[in-house]
Amino acid sequence: MAGTEESADDDALYVLTAVLLTPAQFPSVLGDDYPQACGALGLEPYARGYGLVFGQDGDGARWTVAVDDVSLVAVAIASWDCGMEYDLSPPERTVVSALPGWPVALAVAAPGVPDPHDPEPDGEPGPQGVELPLTPPDAESWGPAQRRLGADEIALQWAIWREQFDSDGSEDAPAEEDTDADPSDDAADSDDSAADGDSAEAEDSGEDAATDTDGAPETTDTEEPPKPSHPGVQRVLKELHGYLASPPPLGRIRSSFAPGGARTLRADGPGWSFVARTDDIAFILLDEEPAEVLPVGRGTELPGLLRSLDEIAVRPA
Repeated sequence: MAGTEESADDDALYVLTAVLLTPAQFPSVLGDDYPQACGALGLEPYARGYGLVFGQDGDGARWTVAVDDVSLVAVAIASWDCGMEYDLSPPERTVVSALPGWPVALAVAAPGVPDPHDPEPDGEPGPQGVELPLTPPDAESWGPAQRRLGADEIALQWAIWREQFDSDGSEDAPAEEDTDADPSDDAADSDDSAADGDSAEAEDSGEDAATDTDGAPETTDTEEPPKPSHPGVQRVLKELHGYLASPPPLGRIRSSFAPGGARTLRADGPGWSFVARTDDIAFILLDEEPAEVLPVGRGTELPGLLRSLDEIAVRPA
């Protein structure tokens, strides 16, 4: 985190943190894809993207400032991630929009100013379709924003969620497993919000052949592999295959670094979120299944689907 130069000017912005808003990397709380995320802030979905700066003014009011100098914000974020100080002070000419409120929850505050609060309404309407002031999603409820945040947290804490699934003893058979927290808890905790724990339900991919007592696959020339039993999983896998035939909006599928030369995939669609490792299994979250995580076994077809999705996914520059 960093702050702007101290000033007695109430119009000065004391910067707390920042994030990128680009096709490959954007706050998923804002939408399923890059155009939706931009639309939530009343911004045009330009390919070069934006930087989002979160701060307070001299009165302590929360503000979200979009700037078009993506490189400047990226350097600041990289510096902070390395534990280095960086004074992010975007020039006024780079400011595209300034919206009251924050779309994410922050626990930090600028020193020497009043506690964070929404600014007083000025009577001017916000950008078309944008509700002002911006507010983070309710951590006590479940909906598209919480579902996407949950998938983000699984991607971030992959080893933990994978270990929970492994503890069931098999990824080839449907099983139900209790967990101490749902993924939206961790996502909310990262923004200093609290949420109740829930359970994770394992769902087979429907692509693994049955095994005999020696562990060797039992297959016949006429035997078809079983299909996923959960209708929501069936729907998601079908829509993901549809993305390959008809590419979705920009940013709907995103690929990022993962250990061992693999990639982490994040995809979203109407009512669902998908997270996977190209060398491993996948997890699905659904709007109609509050706080439930449905793992999808790797099987024989999932690897090919993941490779194909990775080929059309957008990647950080």
